[in-house]
Formats: sequence, structure tokens, C-alpha cells
Amino acid sequence: MRVEIITPEKSLFVGETTMIRVPGTKGSFQILNNHAPIVSTLEKGIITIRKPDDQEITFNINSGLVECKKNKIIILVE
Repeated sequence: MRVEIITPEKSLFVGETTMIRVPGTKGSFQILNNHAPIVSTLEKGIITIRKPDDQEITFNINSGLVECKKNKIIILVE
């Protein structure tokens, strides 16, 4: 899956992932390959990205929005 994490100032991450975990406002959830299309608001918490080499990267966010469609994930954060 392709992931982009974007802030108003810059792009934080662009790359491939096998799993991403985000802090949704109704609870944390994971997005895996071939996930159903989804749009969700995000609250303060940690985004975890697992790269294809199993390395995990984390980002602390205050709030945001995530969209997943056709294995492309776009996350707008503050």
C-alpha cells in the first residue's frame, strides 16, 4: 500500500507499507492491504507504519483525517 502523511508545512512520510495503525476518534484501527474504502477523523495519538522490511515508524499527532481508497492512504495531520 502507498501512504502519504502530510502536514500544512511539509510531507512527513511517503512510501510503501504493509500495515498502518491510526488513532481514530471512535478508537484506534488498522488498515491492511485491500482495506475497504474509508474516511475517518483522527484524534491525538500515535500513527504506526510497518514498512515492507518489518521496520516500524511512529508519528505523534494532535488531530487529522485519513482516507483509504484502492490501497492508497492519505493522512492529513496537525
